[in-house]
Amino acid sequence: MTTSSPNAIWTPPARVRGTLAVVTGRGERAPVYERFGRRLSADGYTVAVFEADADAAVAWLAGVVDAPTVLVGSDTGAAAVLRVLSQGETPDGAIVAGIPIDVDGASQPDDAERTACPIHLGVLGTVEARTADIAAEQVPVAADLAAIAASVLAFHGSADSISPISEAAALLSAVPDIELIETVGGLHDALNDQSHRSVAASVVLWLERLRGGDVHAPVVRRAAEVPAA
Repeated sequence: MTTSSPNAIWTPPARVRGTLAVVTGRGERAPVYERFGRRLSADGYTVAVFEADADAAVAWLAGVVDAPTVLVGSDTGAAAVLRVLSQGETPDGAIVAGIPIDVDGASQPDDAERTACPIHLGVLGTVEARTADIAAEQVPVAADLAAIAASVLAFHGSADSISPISEAAALLSAVPDIELIETVGGLHDALNDQSHRSVAASVVLWLERLRGGDVHAPVVRRAAEVPAA
């Protein structure tokens, strides 16, 4: 039975600048995203986690008043986010990471394939953070991805052996408004790998552009060279 109550939530200490609903991937429980949630909430964004339930995340976001509203998913959670977007759900934006390529009959990935971050490896090793295998969800086909109206920010590790980035990029190219960021040398858990600080910073920059009404308009940019006198 689907419930719209999050399994975990982190709220900003002061003004709320937007709301994120995270959908977990294979075998993940809410504590996997505690570091991500705390970091984004410190920057003003409420972060709620839903354990492998994109439909509950959508239902919860529908009642949120603090915009922009953003769906987030990693691994099969990313596939579920793309599915609900392709079915016509319209949050203000979406973030996906480590999209799965082929999960038919696949078991949970080994922790060492997921991340090289020692802190994240420690989290994955706890009973509180992991569940048994669940039914895996495939990424929608290209024709369905082409129907997505929301702007999508994607992260993928260049050294992801679970989902090679070349195949992931080919799949995501069907999304009309997609921005793909490669984590250099990164593994599958792009939100929680060794580059998690840079990824979180990139998320905040994208969220601030989304708040501004045009996700493609920069808030900050490299200054042009000053012409010689």
